[in-house]
Amino acid sequence: MTIRKMIFGLAFLAASMGFALPSHAQDYPNKSIRLVVPFPPGGGVDIVARLVAERLQAKWGQSVIVENRAGAAGNIGAEAVFRSPPDGYTLLATSVPTFVMSKRLYTKLSFDPDEFVPVSLLSTSPAVLLVHPKLPIESVKQLVDYAKANPDRLSYASQGNGSTAHLTSELFKSMAGIKLIHVPYKGGGPAIIDLMGGQVDLMFADISSVVSLIQAGKLRALAVGSEKRNPSWPNVPTVSETLPGFVSMTATHIVAPPKTPPAIVNKLSGAIAEVMRDPTVVKRLSDLSLEAIGNTPAEHAKFLNQEREHWGGLIRITGTKLD
Repeated sequence: MTIRKMIFGLAFLAASMGFALPSHAQDYPNKSIRLVVPFPPGGGVDIVARLVAERLQAKWGQSVIVENRAGAAGNIGAEAVFRSPPDGYTLLATSVPTFVMSKRLYTKLSFDPDEFVPVSLLSTSPAVLLVHPKLPIESVKQLVDYAKANPDRLSYASQGNGSTAHLTSELFKSMAGIKLIHVPYKGGGPAIIDLMGGQVDLMFADISSVVSLIQAGKLRALAVGSEKRNPSWPNVPTVSETLPGFVSMTATHIVAPPKTPPAIVNKLSGAIAEVMRDPTVVKRLSDLSLEAIGNTPAEHAKFLNQEREHWGGLIRITGTKLD
């Protein structure tokens, strides 16, 4: 009889825990949410994260605080979120490298990026190839010809080793058959500042962070990394018009710590999708040459798997490894 009572008690406890989850999610959020951006302020991820944080805060009446924790190509901020309680109050807003490339680039990561819980893909946009305006280069062909005639003379900036800009530039080098010097920075903001100052010659950047700089003539856009020309920049060619098959897109994602309950993830995803459908948000992102997405966790997971295949293949092609 005692054993039967114990079994009944354990079954009741398990059932109670199962029913407690939706109730907990129903109350979510009841305190401030921390949205970690693992890069310095001013980059594309930071811009989109702050826009979403502002709208979620207005929707829920709870503070949504964006915290920039830069370093190690996004791995420092990512690990901090990875080890946070899986309660929906600490989230990661980041780009593809953090949880798609890092595991394939670093052999000694102290966390597993594949274990993050997909919440939503926020936005996508093509990478844009930029040069300093004083550089006497106005097309991809001119850049390739100049680099071939002057190997290792031109330098390119990136947000850091293993970043999208780094791997995209390595792909560009490989397909064009040229040699460039890599100058890694701790985020897109500092890299763009030095590009404007002429300390580096070129960079593949997130277009959302440089639209105003291109329009002001502080940077020159040679080409975009999308398959087709961007409707917002119809006069800017694609890299693939010179190097067929070249494609490089950037994206901003929100993920949660491992084992975050599905009920909370779904509530977050639904709220984000609502934000990304708001006409004012769509217009704001469109002005930055970004496409607003806001999809489900399942759709987000599928997208991430596709990105792992794409960038994993690129890492194999370029032979890039970091430690």
